[in-house]
Amino acid sequence: MKPTLPLTLGLLVLSACGPMPGAEVARLLERDGTIVTRGEGPEDARPDACYAQDVTPAVIETVTEQVIVQPPEIATDGTVRAPAIFRTDTRQRIVQERQEIWFETPCEAQTDPDFIATLQRALAARGHYSGPVTGVMDRRTERAIREFQEPQGLNSGVLSLAGARLLGLAVWDPVAAERPEI
Repeated sequence: MKPTLPLTLGLLVLSACGPMPGAEVARLLERDGTIVTRGEGPEDARPDACYAQDVTPAVIETVTEQVIVQPPEIATDGTVRAPAIFRTDTRQRIVQERQEIWFETPCEAQTDPDFIATLQRALAARGHYSGPVTGVMDRRTERAIREFQEPQGLNSGVLSLAGARLLGLAVWDPVAAERPEI
């Protein structure tokens, strides 16, 4: 099947937009808004590690109250001559500030089917995952990861390196691998 002229022109326009990022700056945007990167991260990021950035929105409280502007006029016999006059005041305050959290993640956690299948089995063994072992990072798996990591203070569907270690998954650490054997 030959590509049509509009398709060919579209591909040329896209290729002219600039170079595609290499593996060292590859990004993956998760459905929940979390960004997973290789070679980018917090200021002290290792260039050979993968990081995820999770942004937790601010929690805002809205308070509405009735404030008396003029009290009621009450006669000596107790009858109300004029009712009270109120105004409605509404204000908002930030209960919890917006947070940007960087955390290290196993690089293969989002793309390697064997790793994801092992992750699904580990989550199932701990009662967090009840679906089939598919080796696909789907919404059910992300929900299970989030449920597993929430008690550790991370509300993300992206597996953290600390979470992988808690699950007992073998995660290759390039820095540790370069150290001489003891």
